Amino acid sequence: MLKLIKNGEVYSPDYIGKKDILITGDKIGYIADSINIPEDFVNIEVIDATDKLVVPGFIDSHVHIVGGGGEGGYKTRTPEIQLTDITTGGVTTVIGVLGTDGTTRTMSNLLAKARALREEGITCYAHTGSYQVPVRTVTGSIQDDIILIENIIGVGEIALSDHRSSQPTFEEILKVASEARVGGILSGKGGVVNIHMGSGKRKLDFLERIVKDTEIPITQFLPTHIGRSEELFKAGIEFALNGGFIDFTTSTVKEKSKSKSSKCSSRLKMLLDNGVSINNITFSSDGQGSLPSFNEHGNFVGLGIGKVTSLYKEVKDAIIEENVEIEDALKVITSNPANILKLIKKGYIKENNDADIVVLDKHSMDIVTVIAMGQVMIQNGEVKVKGTFEE
Repeated sequence: MLKLIKNGEVYSPDYIGKKDILITGDKIGYIADSINIPEDFVNIEVIDATDKLVVPGFIDSHVHIVGGGGEGGYKTRTPEIQLTDITTGGVTTVIGVLGTDGTTRTMSNLLAKARALREEGITCYAHTGSYQVPVRTVTGSIQDDIILIENIIGVGEIALSDHRSSQPTFEEILKVASEARVGGILSGKGGVVNIHMGSGKRKLDFLERIVKDTEIPITQFLPTHIGRSEELFKAGIEFALNGGFIDFTTSTVKEKSKSKSSKCSSRLKMLLDNGVSINNITFSSDGQGSLPSFNEHGNFVGLGIGKVTSLYKEVKDAIIEENVEIEDALKVITSNPANILKLIKKGYIKENNDADIVVLDKHSMDIVTVIAMGQVMIQNGEVKVKGTFEE
């Protein structure tokens, strides 16, 4: 069946005006000011987007799809994510990661879940490894994993400046970056090193030293959780002003304790006010990961769970509360992660791209309809496709 989205104001994510979009199979086939196909000519589903915004499907570049955690013992291991946990947040592409636990959560688990989510209708990739160095891979080599395994596009999340990290040396991180870079070059993938940033005093020191002392470019890294502390945030500003990419975690801080200045939406506004290019900023949710709390002695005191739905909420708040331009706010969850990770058919509404589209209410900015790979997952706020084991 063809699908025709009519009369919507399209953000590609840059604004391109009121357009009609014809979806053919799982691709965007044609975009024009007006497309009219006789209903008796072909089986076609028309989606009326009058008074609505049509934007690219969202990309969440950091999701614990097989669950995460265990910092409070075995009972605190979070469960696997379900399809609608993702699609109700407007997300149509996810990157799966392991995290703290690289023992009871394995790369085999991660790849199997990534393929399951693809079978259920969304796009899912994965990074090889977890917090630990040496990196636990599938083939025994970061470079081989990236080159030979279709779903694997990078490495991480590798933990730095954190009491839960494996305390890798500078040389070990340099070796990880080198393997990821060559693997990416030879496979045409991003080969990005996703770095979990803790609140330690070393902050981004290792990455800055690699850029200064070696030939590896600053764009090889995507450090995340940059909003974790004021000190790390300030270091992140400098890192981005020097050309680096920085990622903010939308569900790290529990909502009840969020101050206005610590929200990702506010951080985005501050970054732009400080001259950081919008193209160097991404948001990710840390979805389904555990959100542990530790006291000043590093002892576990509580646990929350990350939500993919937090991703667009922070973007929406940036638009409504912080007056960030819609185009800029959208880029941190669409074109920017697509460019950084080299997801060439993602992140933009343009002909021949994958038909990943979100329709928003123009006034409330709420999610109305979600289309992933040409399939309507959410329509007028109602779930149309559930995961295999969802009721």
